[in-house]
Amino acid sequence: MSSDADVDPSEYEALDDADVTMRQNEHGLHIADDEETGVSSQGQTPEEALANLAAAVEGYTEATNDDPGDDWL
Repeated sequence: MSSDADVDPSEYEALDDADVTMRQNEHGLHIADDEETGVSSQGQTPEEALANLAAAVEGYTEATNDDPGDDWL
């Protein structure tokens, strides 16, 4: 992870092995990018951006999972 912020992506299960980059935009929002999935999220603090990214990556992973989840049909 490249960042000036003191946050650890491995604290989030969805980001355990992720290559996360952190940046701050011109409006002061912190942006976290997962380089592997291309998913990004933002927050008022680096911690909030990372937590939001973890939730977004988890949703992305669930949505792109090959298991349709309809075994009962």
